Parts: sequence; C-alpha cells; structure tokens
Amino acid sequence: MKKPKPFATITLDLDNQWSYMKIHGDKGWEDYPSYLDLCLPIILDVLDDVDLKITFFIVGQDAAFKVNRPVLQHIVERGHEVGNHSFHHETWLKQYSRKQIENEIDQAEQAILQATGMKPGGFRGPGFSWSPDLIEVLHQRGYLFDSSSLPTYIGPVARLYYFWKSKFNREERKHRHELFGSFKDGLRPVKPYFWNLSKSNSTLLEIPITTIPVFKFPFHLSYLIYISSFSIMLTRVYLNLAIFICRLTRTSPCFLLHPLDFISDAQIPQLAFFPAMHIKTEKKIALFKYAIAALRRHYNPVTIGTYAKYLKENESGLRHVKLG
Repeated sequence: MKKPKPFATITLDLDNQWSYMKIHGDKGWEDYPSYLDLCLPIILDVLDDVDLKITFFIVGQDAAFKVNRPVLQHIVERGHEVGNHSFHHETWLKQYSRKQIENEIDQAEQAILQATGMKPGGFRGPGFSWSPDLIEVLHQRGYLFDSSSLPTYIGPVARLYYFWKSKFNREERKHRHELFGSFKDGLRPVKPYFWNLSKSNSTLLEIPITTIPVFKFPFHLSYLIYISSFSIMLTRVYLNLAIFICRLTRTSPCFLLHPLDFISDAQIPQLAFFPAMHIKTEKKIALFKYAIAALRRHYNPVTIGTYAKYLKENESGLRHVKLG
C-alpha cells in the first residue's frame, strides 16, 4: 500500500478592491468599490476545474453589505470553508487596543456567519498583522487556529516598495510603519506550532503561511506570478525547488492565494499599480493550475480547518512558543 501523502493547505485572502485602494492611499475607497461579483465566479469555477476545496478568509465589512451576500454564499454552497479576515481590513491591527480587537473579531464573525451561514473557526490578520492581545482574544472566542504569521526576512523590503508606489502622507505612513512585518519575523517557525498563553495557561494553534524553509523566501501565488513576468521557466524552477525543500524538511505547505492572482488590470484598471497586474487572466490561471498540480504530486490539499483539526488530534510533535 502507498503511504498517505502529507497534507497541504490552500487559502485565499478575499481582499476586495476597496481594501487595496485603502492600503494604497487612493481616494474613493470609502465608497467601497467591489470586484467580488467579477472575481469570485472566476475563482470558484477554476477551483471546480481542479476539484479543489480551499479556505476563504473573508473581510467582515464585505460580508456586512447585503449586496455581497449572494456571491459570498456561493463559497459555502460550492463546498469551501470560510475564515475571519478582520472587519475593517486595517494592516495596523496590531496597534489596536484589546477592546478594539474584540469588537473587530466579533463584528467580522457575525457578518460572515450571517452572509454565508458558516461560523469562521480560524483567523488571518490583514497584512499578516497580529499581536499577543489578538491571540488571547481568538482563544477566548473559541477559535481553532490563527494563520497570520508570514515568516520571512523580506517584509521591510516589501514595505519600502509599497511606500514608494503609494500616495501616503506622513501620518498614514506612521499607521503602516509595520506593514508586512519586520526582519525578525524571518526568525519565526515555518511549521505549525502552539502559542503558549500565559494568562490562561492554555494554547492556540498557529499555522504560518509557508515560506521556503531555511531561506524564508515567499512562494505564495502572487510572488510566483510576479516572477513569471520575467521568466516562466524561472517560476517553475522556483516553485519546484520550494516544494523540494518543504519535502526535505517535512514541512506541509500552507499555500496563499489572492483575488488578483486571477484577474488583470484589463478588468480592474484602478489596481494597475499592483505588481504583475499586466499579466492576462488566462496566464495567471494556467500558472495556478501548474502550481496545484505540482503540490498534488507530493501532498494532499485540504482546507486549513481540516488540517488544524488533524494537528490538534496529533499535537505531541508540535513546538510550543511563548506568547509575548
């Protein structure tokens, strides 16, 4: 008998058009322009094409708008899982007070439940933002896991690029001064681990977004699409090398997607500033299918909730990290 393949998880942060405009400092985001009616049907059809079920982290503000609820309901109707991606999608979430975090999580949770009929059991911070207070609140509310950690050294470089392309004033830059994290985030574990919560003497499972073990370079789909703008061959080599190192280190990938991985600036010209938006939808989808096929050769892709339950049942080998 063949040995069962280890799990891999596929997740999508459902950031909407307004949230990208807000992060970029563009005017008009307050009107909450949305591309969900455009991109979600494309994404759901592609996922059906490859027979894949994933986890969508939904922004609470989008779920709160009744106009978005029919398309968001399709996520659950098509067999996918939902997670909490905060209510306001502010990348300075870690600067929130404990009370603000509680309100943020609760508002998003209630809106997502009402929109989709599924209560989120996991959380991912906008811009990979998190704090000890956030972890405590998630545990208090009974969340199964957090998945906000992106263990990479290049966060400050990404932040510099983003500021260079943005229209922020000094005050707005101050709010975003920790966007994409710091150099020390590269020291965090790539494999799942438990946060030790000293206040409650308990734990919360953390499932990091996978970066290449040891080197800590990203290999989420947006990063691969960006590399493909220079060389598709280099992209394939990079992806397969990342998977090889994951296998070598026995790391189960948590592979990250975004809506802009499936659409282009021809459809949303307002987001042309985003890297690789000039690449056509068909090429992006082809690269996604290649990446999923490459992962499937060695892993069994599941929702992050399924993987989290498995880890909770087999937690003896997981590392424990003190929160603080």
